[in-house]
Amino acid sequence: MTSLVMAAERFRDLSQAIDVSLLDATVAAFYGTGSKEERAAADRILQDLQSNPDMWLQVVHILQNTKNLNTKFFALQRVLLSICMMMKKLSDMSRGIKISSKAKSRIQDGLSLVSGIALRDICPSASSLNYGCFSIAYTSDDLLKYETVWVLEGVIKYRWNALPVEQRDGMKNYISEVIVQLSSNEASFRMERLYVNKLNVTLVQILKHEWPARWRSFIPDLVAAAKTSETICENCMVILKLLSEEVFDFSRGEMTQQKIKELKQSLNSEFQLIHELCLYVLSASQRTELIRATLSTLHAFLSWIPLGYIFESPLLETLLKFFPMPSYRNLTLQCLTEVAALNFGDFYNMQYIKMYTFFMVQLQAILPPTTKIPEAYANGSSEEQAFIQNLALFFTSFYKSHIRVLESTQDNISALLMGLEYLVHISYVDDTEVFKVCLDYWNSLVLELFELHNNLDNPAVTVNMMGLQMPLLHGMVDGLGPQISQRRQLYAAPMSKLRMLMICRMAKPEEVLIVEDENGNIVRETMKDNDVLVQYKIMRETLIYLSHLDHEDTEKQMLKKLSKQLSGEDWNWNNLNTLCWAIGSISGSMMEEQENRFLVMVIRDLLNLCEITKGKDNKAVIASNIMYVVGQYPRFLRAHWKFLKTVVNKLFEFMHETHPGVQDMACDTFLKIVQKCKRKFVIVQVGESEPFVSELLSGLPITVADLEPHQIHTFYESVGHMIQAESDQQKRDEYMQRLMELPYQQWVEIIGKAHQSVDFLKDQDVIRTVLNILQTNTSVASSLGTYFLSQISLIFLDMLNVYRMYSELISSSIAEGGPYASKTSYVKLLRSVKRETLKLIETFLDKAEDQPQIGKQFVPPMMDPVLGDYARNLPDARESEVLSLFATIINKYKAAMIEDVPRIFEAVFQCTLEVRMEVHWFMLLYMHSISHVIEDQCIRLKLNFLELCIRSCSAEMSSSVLQMITKNFEDYPEHRLKFFSLLRAIATHCFPALIRLSSEQLKLVMDSIIWAFRHTERNIAETGLNLLLEMLKNFQASEFCNQFYKSYFLTIEQEIFAVLTDTFHKPGFKLHVLVLQHLFCSVESDALTEPLWDATTVPYPYLNNAMFVREYTIKLLGTSFPNMTASEVTQFVNGLFESRTNLSIFKNHIRDFLVQSKEFSAQDNKDLYAEEAAAQRERERQRMLSIPGLIAPNEIQDEMLDS
Repeated sequence: MTSLVMAAERFRDLSQAIDVSLLDATVAAFYGTGSKEERAAADRILQDLQSNPDMWLQVVHILQNTKNLNTKFFALQRVLLSICMMMKKLSDMSRGIKISSKAKSRIQDGLSLVSGIALRDICPSASSLNYGCFSIAYTSDDLLKYETVWVLEGVIKYRWNALPVEQRDGMKNYISEVIVQLSSNEASFRMERLYVNKLNVTLVQILKHEWPARWRSFIPDLVAAAKTSETICENCMVILKLLSEEVFDFSRGEMTQQKIKELKQSLNSEFQLIHELCLYVLSASQRTELIRATLSTLHAFLSWIPLGYIFESPLLETLLKFFPMPSYRNLTLQCLTEVAALNFGDFYNMQYIKMYTFFMVQLQAILPPTTKIPEAYANGSSEEQAFIQNLALFFTSFYKSHIRVLESTQDNISALLMGLEYLVHISYVDDTEVFKVCLDYWNSLVLELFELHNNLDNPAVTVNMMGLQMPLLHGMVDGLGPQISQRRQLYAAPMSKLRMLMICRMAKPEEVLIVEDENGNIVRETMKDNDVLVQYKIMRETLIYLSHLDHEDTEKQMLKKLSKQLSGEDWNWNNLNTLCWAIGSISGSMMEEQENRFLVMVIRDLLNLCEITKGKDNKAVIASNIMYVVGQYPRFLRAHWKFLKTVVNKLFEFMHETHPGVQDMACDTFLKIVQKCKRKFVIVQVGESEPFVSELLSGLPITVADLEPHQIHTFYESVGHMIQAESDQQKRDEYMQRLMELPYQQWVEIIGKAHQSVDFLKDQDVIRTVLNILQTNTSVASSLGTYFLSQISLIFLDMLNVYRMYSELISSSIAEGGPYASKTSYVKLLRSVKRETLKLIETFLDKAEDQPQIGKQFVPPMMDPVLGDYARNLPDARESEVLSLFATIINKYKAAMIEDVPRIFEAVFQCTLEVRMEVHWFMLLYMHSISHVIEDQCIRLKLNFLELCIRSCSAEMSSSVLQMITKNFEDYPEHRLKFFSLLRAIATHCFPALIRLSSEQLKLVMDSIIWAFRHTERNIAETGLNLLLEMLKNFQASEFCNQFYKSYFLTIEQEIFAVLTDTFHKPGFKLHVLVLQHLFCSVESDALTEPLWDATTVPYPYLNNAMFVREYTIKLLGTSFPNMTASEVTQFVNGLFESRTNLSIFKNHIRDFLVQSKEFSAQDNKDLYAEEAAAQRERERQRMLSIPGLIAPNEIQDEMLDS
């Protein structure tokens, strides 16, 4: 115990070399068998040492002087911790985060020490290895091994090219030696398998830097090593697979495009050696693990190797030989699937036919055609289930690329039809992933057949002859017609079976709110399943194509299945649901006459089924299906008034049904039908004495008697759509007065009592009634638009008075009860009324036509009760809807609001000098808070003092929105997006008002924009970036162009590069690129006639702005990314100027820079390619619009077709 006391005293001072013998004794005491007190004391001493920031400087001394292995591990763990911290700081440096020169020096010293530890005294053979290699060689602790390799991966990824050549070669050779050593022995290879796999990944990371330029012999060396031992060969296969995946699968966003191209060329040029090795293993080895590893590696290669290696060698026959063997069946099938997916013209068609026919012969022996595949899958092992899924992948891959070659002869056709039969049976397997594979192919096949069918029937079809689009003449049609007809006949039977499959497995549409829970009960759906909705969309599209191919068969199968529901032969909830979902999904795909006949029978049978079926759950299921089907066929309902009236009255019946979900679905369906058929309700139909809307309004109280408030609001919105369709103003006003009679009478009664005693409005039941009245008005305003003017005029001024009163109540409650008072139920209820008031006004103004008198009538009275109230309120009492309301007003009335912008600006921004200073310092504090490393204690003290000053000042001032949202990125989330949307509206429509701002006010606006696009919330950041782009364009076209750009160009460029290289802001990549492109184009344009630099601070003048910006950008990026060389930075900046006029090249140039800067490596980079994906989606939508039925009738803007 005495030695431990001495150790504790001596180890406090690490300025001198540590006493290694004393350290050995302390470590021995910790691991020894002494008393509990001794071990605890030793543990405290070692922990204190580990936490000492200077301990890592003693590592070399300890390693060179200790003979105790545990002491070595203790020292190495300290180094590991130090490396992790240094890599963290190095990563910060690469992201542009400022680190003090002292910290940089410590990092460089530490990395030099770690990467250059000379261990001659400990292990002579390791003299050229760094810490990582030593740790790998000496530790038996698995966790330490994995952590060490992880650190090595970080060094390889971020620092490899900065290491001396001897260290690179030492690490490369040592990793290779360890891999060979561990994989040369069967026992060690199995025991250390996870560790070897980690080393393999590390080796591949090295290869991405070294091969082929500095390690040309790698492939020959690897193949030679593989021939020395079967276990080494097995591991070599793993390395080759990893290399292929890195180059061909995971390279996008990981490496520059030039590097990817170089590696692909190298793999192709040296593949012959790999090919020979794989064939040798498959023909000579009897070792199961090696053969499986080889097949797995081939699977990774087959998607990119030259076809000659597949079809002009024994490879394909070898694979087919392994297919019947259970141990290799799945891996072989995966390889065959990769071959099947290849498509490079017709040269190898005969080989594909031979492969397919031989495969089908083998398959029938493995899985007889009579097998009930869904049952076999349900009862099979995981391997057998994987086989079924792989089989689906094989068929779908082969057919997508080569189905046409199987249509050539009768023998081939028989094999094709048998394969399609297998695929239909597999499609019934109760597994989502298996079904997705099958559905994807069925969709593509029926699309191909539909396009051939559609082109033949379309007289305007054209053919491409010698590059020219020419009309398809009748003679050509006569020649092509028989071929297309024969092909359609060939697939008629499989397509009929496919229709039944789609009907039986149709996914649930979004409109259906009633589902079966896990206990078999019918309940209201609580959460949408996005996967199911995506599946429904694909199935709907597929069934529409199938319907176009054969309307009669589609109708026949659906009606036959429906008749079985009526007879009870096939009755169950699931069968009825999928059938009705399928019927609803083909809306718009039939000719109108056929659709009318079909729907008459369907609706009649469903109504009969509802009458004869007993049980509330059964009726609820049938009701939901009736509502879904009728909601999908507005064209039919518009053409058949009696059916339309019957359906609507049935919906009114369902509105009294209290079964969960039925009333909601009835109200939603009613709204959907009215939106598409509203004109039919305001005219007198044949056999009727008055318009249906008049009849409805007479029975309104009874109809809505059993509905919940939110359902009543939907109902009122629906009736508002009817009234909006009435062209006669007198009738329209009469209908609206009748519709609003109940809520208006309640409003008048409440206001009358409030005039007698204002305390009446404080009662919670009264507040809830006021809220409900306002929500009803909002619903009607959303559907009536301008025609709601007379109604809102009746309540507008009283509504503002209620708003003002409730606002005062909220403020007084918060002032008395503190911030927590805003969370009480009473204050929340009051705020709900305020928010609904604002929403009502915003909805009306947004939906109303652009009439100046409406703006003049409603905007001025709101300035003090709404805008002034917002400025006066405490932050916790402010409603974000005020911001969105005034954004809507400015977007609606545009330049007419210019004179009001200063008042809006004053209320929202609170632009006094003190507040600007406060916001400015808060932003400074934010910048320092993300720096992570502040070495100077004096700076820290100054910041603390400044923070105290700001807090004391802010306590005496009222807060503005900026203060609410710029203290951090979390508080007041509802204000953030709406504030920046308001700012964008002002910049877009009232730009002259911004020009009139003082320089201090404009700076506040620009600071706000910068704060917006720094935000990690995507919507806020995108709003800020769009706003910035508009500001840049507007100022460039104004007379203040030079002044603005001189003040903000450099700041904007610096801030955009900061978010561009921040992984949290990847979704904004497209807009970042557009801003940078605008900046680099502007400095080369004629718009800027004055220098951007400050002559008082720049030591020498530049010839032009482009030269200045070029040099400034090089310095900016050079200091922000010390891991990049000066030549790399210069090349990138020069590329920005050269490609600035071509957005595509400019964008790809920046993508390469992000890879080089190591900011986006090893992460999901799909956001960098989001713009291309969006363009593809738009092209697909345009294609769908051209095909009847693909876009659901309810999604098409055809409201006036019912006139």
